[in-house]
Parts: sequence; structure tokens; C-alpha cells
Amino acid sequence: DILSVLGPRELQKYLVDEVQEVYRLQGVVINDKHVEVITRQMLKKVRIEDAGDSSFLPGTQVNKSVFDDENERVLSEGGQPALGKPVLLGITKASLSTDSFISGASFQETTRVLTEAAINGRTDDLRGLKENVIVGRLIPAGTGWGAYRETFVPKRTEDVALTSESQSNLNKVHLSSNK
Repeated sequence: DILSVLGPRELQKYLVDEVQEVYRLQGVVINDKHVEVITRQMLKKVRIEDAGDSSFLPGTQVNKSVFDDENERVLSEGGQPALGKPVLLGITKASLSTDSFISGASFQETTRVLTEAAINGRTDDLRGLKENVIVGRLIPAGTGWGAYRETFVPKRTEDVALTSESQSNLNKVHLSSNK
């Protein structure tokens, strides 16, 4: 097992080389960065071996970024950090284990993913590219993204009432469309 013997970096290199070999044999050229994005997603989870003074439970799988943030917090408080091992997820499992249920539902097992999200009352923060494309919003990328990210749009607390003039115009539209 390459992951346990050589570590995640060597496994990523191996996976990229193997996938590229399959495509090269078919005469297809793909930049390594595209395959690297997929392998990074496949290795984004860590299995907790020893919780230390963290809030994790042994045996659970958490995102590497959450693992790193929690260990940083524990160390800053003078505690014992958690110990974990990287986990290799399959492509399907990696895509379904994303924080965004909209992104996960767009890949496979749509009904199951949306049902679980509804039952658990999940909300999607729409932080990724895929989920923003799905709902038709500006993608979180590019030169204008920094300014957009700082924009705050308050939620509407009350419906806008139709004025008598706008209601009259609306009725005219309905009446004129019946001719």
C-alpha cells in the first residue's frame, strides 16, 4: 500500500502517472493539474487515530483542513494534538463527501444526497465553483471575487407590497393577454 509506506505525496504522484498513462495510450493529452485536483480531493480526509485533547472521536474521518485547524487550536492552548492518518477515498465517495450537498447531489445518488440534506436540515454556503454554477451565481474566482466576497446583502424581512398603481398595471397585463 503506497499510502501507508510512502505517504500521500508519493501516492498522488503514482495516481497522476497511472491516469496519465491511460490517456496517453489513447493519444489524449491532459495537463497534470487536472488529475492533481482529483487526487487532492481523494486524499482530503484524515482518520483520527488518537484524539489527544481535541474534540475529535477516534476512528472518525474529518477533512484535513478541519484536522489542521483543530490541532492548531489545541497546540495554542498547550494541549496534546490529535493524531491521524490520511485516507484514500474513491472518486465517487470523494465527490459525495464534500461540504456542499448541492455539489454532491450533482454527481451521483442525487435523491439520497438531497433527502439526507433535507432530513438533517443542512444549508449550503455556496462557497465552491460547482454549486455556484448550478444555482446561477457568480463563481468564487477571478479578479472581482475579492470585492464580491466582502459584499453583504441582508435578507428581506418583509414582502414588498404592491401599490394600487402597480396592481392596476398588473391587472391590465392580465386583461390584455386574454384578447
